[in-house]
Amino acid sequence: MAGRASRLLLLAGAAALASGSQGDREPVYRECVLQCEERNCSGGALKHFRSRQPIYMSLAGWTCRDDCKYECMWVTVGLYLQEGHQVPQFHGKWPFSRFLFFQEPASAVASFLNGLASLVMLCRYRTSVPASSPMYHTCVAFAWMRKLKHSKG
Repeated sequence: MAGRASRLLLLAGAAALASGSQGDREPVYRECVLQCEERNCSGGALKHFRSRQPIYMSLAGWTCRDDCKYECMWVTVGLYLQEGHQVPQFHGKWPFSRFLFFQEPASAVASFLNGLASLVMLCRYRTSVPASSPMYHTCVAFAWMRKLKHSKG
């Protein structure tokens, strides 16, 4: 019974830690995102946002809400720095400047290279191991799942 209670306490503690990062819990950030969404993400304002959004951003899936979060993140970072505080994390990540549609270009390149390496190894596996081998199809399926996971970044 004590073991069960300690596991429950550990789980509750982990849930409390997972409640978010300091930046996205900040009231200034939350209010900024709400106001930005009200101002830019509905009706005619949303049409205006979409008309001025670069095509590569919309193809990459960046929404008006995502753009509001990005802009408000920098507003909040500015306030933190102005008050002499350290830069907080937002949604579990450190703030990075966006390049094209990549907010973390180095991470995106690393994920792409990891996916490419998985694809190369899958091709090498398929050419060197006969399809009649035990577990062949399981290994191929696992490699494809790994490749898909890493290509999402």
